[in-house]
Amino acid sequence: MRWTISARPWPCTSPIPGRPPRPKSTASRLRLAPLERLPYREVARKLRAAGFTEAGQRGSHVKFVKRGDSGGVRTAIVPRHREVAVGTLRSVLRQAGLDAEEFDRL
Repeated sequence: MRWTISARPWPCTSPIPGRPPRPKSTASRLRLAPLERLPYREVARKLRAAGFTEAGQRGSHVKFVKRGDSGGVRTAIVPRHREVAVGTLRSVLRQAGLDAEEFDRL
């Protein structure tokens, strides 16, 4: 399929006349719950509360595994640092299949 301006599923804008339009931001970052840096121990505790078990370690990174009812496996890799940065924490949550609100409640 060839893309044309009218085929785009989002509204487009261009700051300069004559320049091709660019997509507007979907602002998906604004919909995420605010997270803050957390100590590794707190992240590990919350993952264990969510049903994950520690499966191994390679260097400073720890692997947490959760086996699903249907036989699937979910793996989350967490760096064993004093504090886990916000971007890294978002990545861990994505790997674990958790959202920020659910993680905060654990």
